[in-house]
Amino acid sequence: MKLPVKMGDDVPSVPEFPKRESSDSIPQAPDCNPVATVTQDEEMPVLLKSICVSVVSISLLLSVPRATGTPPRDACHLPRDLRSEVETKYPGKKVVTLADLQDDDRGFFQKDHDSRCPGLVSVDFYGDGKPTLAMVLVGKGKGNDDAILVVAHKVEAAWKTTMLATGGPTVPVVWNQDAGEYHDVYGQKKIRAARPVIVFCRYESWAILYAWTGSRVTKIWLQD
Repeated sequence: MKLPVKMGDDVPSVPEFPKRESSDSIPQAPDCNPVATVTQDEEMPVLLKSICVSVVSISLLLSVPRATGTPPRDACHLPRDLRSEVETKYPGKKVVTLADLQDDDRGFFQKDHDSRCPGLVSVDFYGDGKPTLAMVLVGKGKGNDDAILVVAHKVEAAWKTTMLATGGPTVPVVWNQDAGEYHDVYGQKKIRAARPVIVFCRYESWAILYAWTGSRVTKIWLQD
């Protein structure tokens, strides 16, 4: 995918929501139309897949099928032990559901992801095959509580949660993508991900891809 990040490539454990004045800013420019591409092997076929549909849109070219977690009967239901961890560490927060999205955003998400949960996805982010979930948490009330992107990784019997980013007083969504080569929207940076990646997206505004390098998290902007 094509995402330019002119500043630092690495993402700290708890990154701050990007400021407008930096090169990582999120301008509200409805007339821009960035395109990001993903390639993994020049000899493999590519599959065009829309990831953010609206006036501001992105397209992904995938060389392999998109990885998706199988949703449980209640797609946004957390495992009991993880739910307890989230309630303790992020009090007042809950997983984003389809009901939390505005009508347009709900339509965009369901077009690509059917009735999956917009705030919860299974992803082998660390490449170790252990249970790992990426989740978007928002306040349970109707206030302007910031959304956060959290990765939960079950090591032995315990869940370890790490906040990757904040999304401001918005309702972003999350999904996974396969390992591969991703380019940023500016054409200045690329990530060659050896493991599945996480996409954190606010429709009609921004989208950020996160990948695990083996020692740290890195990111690129797919839409800005």
